[in-house]
Amino acid sequence: MPHAATMCAMRFAVCFVLLAGSLAAAPDFEVRFPSSAAPSSVDGRLLVAVSKNLEGEPRLQIGFGLSTQQVFGMDVDDWKPGEPVHLDHAVLGSPLRSLRDLPPGTYNIQAVLNVYETFHRADGHAVKLHMDQGEGQQWNVSPGNLYSKPQRVEIGADTQTAINLTEVIPPITPPKDTKYVRRVSIESKLLTKFWGRPMRVSALVLVPEGFDEHPQQRYPIAFMQGHFGGDFFRFRETPPTPDLKGGARHSAEIAYQFYQDWTSGRLPRMLIVVTQHPTPYYDDSYGVNTANMGPYGDALTEELYPVVEREFRAIGEPWARVVFGGSTGGWMTLAQQIFYPDYFGGAWGFCPDPVDFHAFQLVNVYADKNAYYDEGPFARIPKPLGRLPNDHVLATMEQFSLQEAALGTRGRSGGQMDAFHATFGPAGQDGYPAKLWDSETGVIDPEVAKYWEEHFDLTALLQKDWERLGPKLIGKLHVTMGTKDTFYLDAASHRLETFLESTKLPGKGPYYGGSFEFGNNEPHCYAGKVPDGVNLFAYYLPIFAAHMRSMAPKGADLDSWRN
Repeated sequence: MPHAATMCAMRFAVCFVLLAGSLAAAPDFEVRFPSSAAPSSVDGRLLVAVSKNLEGEPRLQIGFGLSTQQVFGMDVDDWKPGEPVHLDHAVLGSPLRSLRDLPPGTYNIQAVLNVYETFHRADGHAVKLHMDQGEGQQWNVSPGNLYSKPQRVEIGADTQTAINLTEVIPPITPPKDTKYVRRVSIESKLLTKFWGRPMRVSALVLVPEGFDEHPQQRYPIAFMQGHFGGDFFRFRETPPTPDLKGGARHSAEIAYQFYQDWTSGRLPRMLIVVTQHPTPYYDDSYGVNTANMGPYGDALTEELYPVVEREFRAIGEPWARVVFGGSTGGWMTLAQQIFYPDYFGGAWGFCPDPVDFHAFQLVNVYADKNAYYDEGPFARIPKPLGRLPNDHVLATMEQFSLQEAALGTRGRSGGQMDAFHATFGPAGQDGYPAKLWDSETGVIDPEVAKYWEEHFDLTALLQKDWERLGPKLIGKLHVTMGTKDTFYLDAASHRLETFLESTKLPGKGPYYGGSFEFGNNEPHCYAGKVPDGVNLFAYYLPIFAAHMRSMAPKGADLDSWRN
């Protein structure tokens, strides 16, 4: 009979084996695609969306905050038709980190392959990224991506579920031009050289009444910056239909009112240009030259905008150009005015992304050691990413960043934080963006923080170079921001204002002569005192026109384009 100690050890060993087995048990997704979906091998990010909502398509139910459903992701390389790929407990998920954490139950599931192509960049790096297909860098609707039909399944602790990527997202049919909305697309030589394959930049142009009837008339131009979009945010050429109710009807009425104002002569006759420049990392380039995305700032100002101005008969002088936009477009607006101070005659940045990295939302890029937590000797308090109108936390920095890590490694999620890394940071040794913070831990890299400061902290750049930039920017910088911005962007704008107002002090000039407007308790995206029921363009175009007239040189045409 074994010794008592031996018996105890045997029992411990059996218990350990049983425990280890129970820990290893996890659901498994076995995914394939047929040759009818893709005839040859593919690279990309394989994503499986798991939804408690048993209706609809789970791929369209992934967001952030409490409303999001679950997603798991893994990279695939040289994946061949018919070859099985397994997503198991080792793959990264969000909000749940592992398939082991998924409770047994009935779920609606759907898989998507976000297809990558290999770019051979001019800097010598070969990188695999998803190329935008006209949708604005959205993995769940991008043409050419493979996906499965939704399927309702029972998932247990160790079930295996087969998924077939039988469907391919179809191409987007480009909208046709109308009397007022025109489209321009060019191949950029600068970006094509950087990326090692043809790259295009585009624009939507809203032309004024009488544009075709008066071929000698020339116009001032307002460049609108923002996320990838396909319209003019409420320019509606037909009246609301009777079936529209509530908020949808109210929005449609404002849109149609703008159309009536635009075509009746009640507004200045100008060109409004919406820039479209999605990149392999995000739905827009932030409009500047960067290490990871290439010379988008130069591509816009040296290639696209001159084509637009020639084709649509713009006046083509700095006083007759303004730039405006909100959120990402707000940062881009201010950055383009600062980086190209002689090109634009004025910039209106609404609720801009962080313009001072001492207040990168709730992260002090230069002093904090961790982007996810405020840390004391023992305590760690999570940093919120955003807040709801009732002051509840929308999401934390950690939650948001970890979801992006599930959607794509190496900065390839197409999400907002990865866009910041790709825009503001240097390229890493592998050619992908060197991240400011580690996705898993939140630990900040001080060398990357230094790069951010030297290249894209707008306040720091103005402070360092005000003697040169100041005279070029007098009267050109205008910022609006809510004091209760949803994403805590107000603190950075206050810091920028503090510096710019300091230029009024003796020996600090020239005085910047612009404006800041802070809306009390207003959320993202506050754009100033626009009356309810009035379109943003209808409100600001007369302001832009008055500014242009004040900036115009003697003898400039100030009358032919007036309303």
